[in-house]
Amino acid sequence: MENNRTPKLRTVNKSVPAFPLNEFPKNFPFLLGKEIIYLLASKGKPELEGSDWESMFADCIGAEWKPSNVGLDDVVMGNTAWGAKSVKAAKPSSVKKIRLISGRNSPNYSFGERSDRKADPKLIGELVLEIWNERVSSIREKYKHLRTIILIKSNDLSEVVVFEFDTVRYEHQFYNWEWNVRGNLIGTNKKTKEQTFTWQPHGSQFTITENVPEKALIIKIKKPETLNKEEVLNALGFNKSWITYSKRESKEL
Repeated sequence: MENNRTPKLRTVNKSVPAFPLNEFPKNFPFLLGKEIIYLLASKGKPELEGSDWESMFADCIGAEWKPSNVGLDDVVMGNTAWGAKSVKAAKPSSVKKIRLISGRNSPNYSFGERSDRKADPKLIGELVLEIWNERVSSIREKYKHLRTIILIKSNDLSEVVVFEFDTVRYEHQFYNWEWNVRGNLIGTNKKTKEQTFTWQPHGSQFTITENVPEKALIIKIKKPETLNKEEVLNALGFNKSWITYSKRESKEL
């Protein structure tokens, strides 16, 4: 007897990320603004380095900051990992595209393949992407969800834009490759005709162009007064006994 019935299956638990893409926790904008204001007040100048952004983001979402050599999993929460990157712009809220330095991909080191302007651009482009893809795959073996979190910051940190995107592999057959007049390798999307990748033979720097989503988070910051150094030290109860010093003694041969 023919059986056309569909079998009933047990529910499979899906691996859900820390939160939906670009739907940050409700208090995230406030917490990040607070962190930036403290940085401005304590440093006295608008200097927010990459490591600052990594630790800030981790603190603001309650994740663990784990600086990574690969740079794709600097922040971790459960089954989700983020690579954190920051870029400067005069007016972050008006930026539509950004270029992200995404590592040093050397076909010569990784494959023993000559990679100057005399080399086949299609082959070198394929190898450059293969290095990137291998990094992504190695992290995805540990984390189900892999993202990149971006901070676009103004020069004075009065305005920042935050967004994230899934960190993915790129299939080389979807891109055209050619050397430009500066001797850099350019990867262009065959469908959109837009430049997606730039690779520099000197230094092997690999850059990926990303679109800024329309609903990216915009945070405006009021500049605080700089903390007074002496007042802070007094509040800590500082005294000279906190500091000891000596001179190194020379050893006779």
